[in-house]
Amino acid sequence: MTNDTNRDETTAAGAAPDAHIRRAEARDIPQLHKLLREVLEVHHRGRPDLFNTGVTKYTDDELASIVSNDETPVFGAFAADDATLYGYAFCVFERHADSHILTDVTTLYIDDICVDEAARGRHVGTALYRHVLDFARGAGCYNVTLNVWSCNPGAQAFYERMGLKPYKVGMEQIL
Repeated sequence: MTNDTNRDETTAAGAAPDAHIRRAEARDIPQLHKLLREVLEVHHRGRPDLFNTGVTKYTDDELASIVSNDETPVFGAFAADDATLYGYAFCVFERHADSHILTDVTTLYIDDICVDEAARGRHVGTALYRHVLDFARGAGCYNVTLNVWSCNPGAQAFYERMGLKPYKVGMEQIL
């Protein structure tokens, strides 16, 4: 889905007074890596049998490709200096145009959302999520979806406060 939101910037309503939200750019990659590592460590602590530690989710080239692609918009909440990243939301447009069982709707899937530990409690996550909702509405999406690991009850509680409801549940049996 093509959208002219690369330059779109909004004030992060309710967030830190100096916060604003914009599309992430290649220059933000070092800070994106820092927050991606924070998320990985949360998941590693909760499920060390599944999540590695001390690694990076993406290479610099992969991140550059993601942030430059309109099909995978990444939004960042930045300080007034536009250099300090408070949090991010990685998104992916999903469609099931050729499915025999799923309707042909456009979904904005939130692949990853994180607020820096130092910025928590300042409503940065709320501002990011609301920005994603507004973006999805503007892009003609039917819904916004995400996955949350059960080992991260804080994230699940946040998403429930934002109004999300389970639409499918993943289950496992460890052998």
